[in-house]
Amino acid sequence: MTVPARSDVVLLTGVLILLGAGWGMTQPLTKIAVSTGYQHFGLIFWQLLIGAVLMAAICAIRGTRLPRGRRQIAICLMVAAIGTMIPNSTAYQAAVHLPSGILSILLSMVPMWAFPIALLMGLDRFSWRRFLGLSLGLCGVLLIAMPGASALNLAVFWVGVGLISGICYGLEGNLVAKFGTAGMDPFQVLYGASLMGAVIMLPVTVLSGQWIPVDAAQTYEGQALILGSIIHVVVYAGYVWMVGRAGSVFAVQVSYLVTGFGVLWAKLLLGEAYSAGIWAALLLMFAGMYLVQPRPKAALAPA
Repeated sequence: MTVPARSDVVLLTGVLILLGAGWGMTQPLTKIAVSTGYQHFGLIFWQLLIGAVLMAAICAIRGTRLPRGRRQIAICLMVAAIGTMIPNSTAYQAAVHLPSGILSILLSMVPMWAFPIALLMGLDRFSWRRFLGLSLGLCGVLLIAMPGASALNLAVFWVGVGLISGICYGLEGNLVAKFGTAGMDPFQVLYGASLMGAVIMLPVTVLSGQWIPVDAAQTYEGQALILGSIIHVVVYAGYVWMVGRAGSVFAVQVSYLVTGFGVLWAKLLLGEAYSAGIWAALLLMFAGMYLVQPRPKAALAPA
């Protein structure tokens, strides 16, 4: 396992905070993007296209090309579908009905969903410690969703829809762990997934009547979408660098920061306020994330 030197701890911690702050901001930007009626297929197409352009530039700078073998195409299609098209479709729809901070809290369930999925796929062994973490996370969800549990009185259906993206990300991580990336580095995977996803979503967007014109980039909502897409790609690249430099166990702590900053940005940018029940749910989520995090012996992905 890669361990950061003492002299690097301050730098790496600072980078980790920046990554969490950036990722956390994507949730309120999503809320802004859907605020005036832009629908999910159109938003996903532009997000994928922006991501593909930026990833193409990063791969060109790094001197890497996009492999075109069958296995590489299959991996990229899997990541495009489970890592972007399905989860973002549900997230954009849920963002219309749920506060941004609630979406950030629900997204913190990713490591907790990953645990039972890994058990079903034979990639992990049962652990009472991690089972307790999953249970605490689910209790947090109940605090958010149960009628009367919070002052927000959120629609249970949309809370359930908001959980789908986290389940998809947990499944995606386990599929990559099981089948690998066919020799591609993470940048190539995201480049291929973004490019293929944009090609798939173009006719879907047009035929569904959800096309968003180019001049929408001049609107506040369009700028929020563009900024969110750029932040996602930049932060993803930074996270990959962090895993290679400091190890996965250190880098995965960004989960806490993403959720915390997501709630903070929602309060600062959107003026959202939460009841005691929501804050209790957030604490339960943090406790659950701590218990289900991988132990230091966990293997690293290739840097």
